[in-house]
Amino acid sequence: MPNNHHHDSEGCGHESHDHNHDSGDLGPNDNLFPYIDRPHVVALNGRGPGSSVIKPWHERMNEQVYLESDADEQLIIRVPFTGSVKLRSLLLKAGPGDQSPQKIVLFANEPSLDFDDVSDKNPAQEFEVAVGREVGEYAVRATKFTNVTSVTLFIPSSQGADSTRLYYIGFLGHWTQRKSNPVITVYEAQANLADHDKIQGTEGAFSTPRT
Repeated sequence: MPNNHHHDSEGCGHESHDHNHDSGDLGPNDNLFPYIDRPHVVALNGRGPGSSVIKPWHERMNEQVYLESDADEQLIIRVPFTGSVKLRSLLLKAGPGDQSPQKIVLFANEPSLDFDDVSDKNPAQEFEVAVGREVGEYAVRATKFTNVTSVTLFIPSSQGADSTRLYYIGFLGHWTQRKSNPVITVYEAQANLADHDKIQGTEGAFSTPRT
């Protein structure tokens, strides 16, 4: 495994809209696109930002914007969510041909995973990727992805090319908002009546100690 992975901000083209039977809608009602923390999606060994392949449903077939591996065919993509997710499926469009991943290795709640420690971690699931130009849906094991705040994809190799290319990554499932911090009530150690409104009918009944 070469150690010369690096980040690059090279763009991959302009976005265009794909006209298909679902054009204009939001796709499946459990599409998690609105709940992905896109500014913090990270691609390791990728030419361009990882967020380039996190697209809305109507742009899933767009091949003008893509993410390609840099130094070799390996990629790590970290995808954080804005809440807690119960994941149902991974959606993936890759290719063309031998630039498709040979397999995808999924990790749940490993937001800092990199190439140095990926081999030491136990993946939640892995599956082979079918070669094709359509969006593939890959069901995940529900018990492994019930309370997920981030998903990390590791692509160890392509189907034979020197680089791996991805066009679209999506997720289906159920999102819930993270619980906010509990409200902490601060009680006064010693009440100062001068700081409180007078209770009707008690005028003159209390005196405020001088400080």
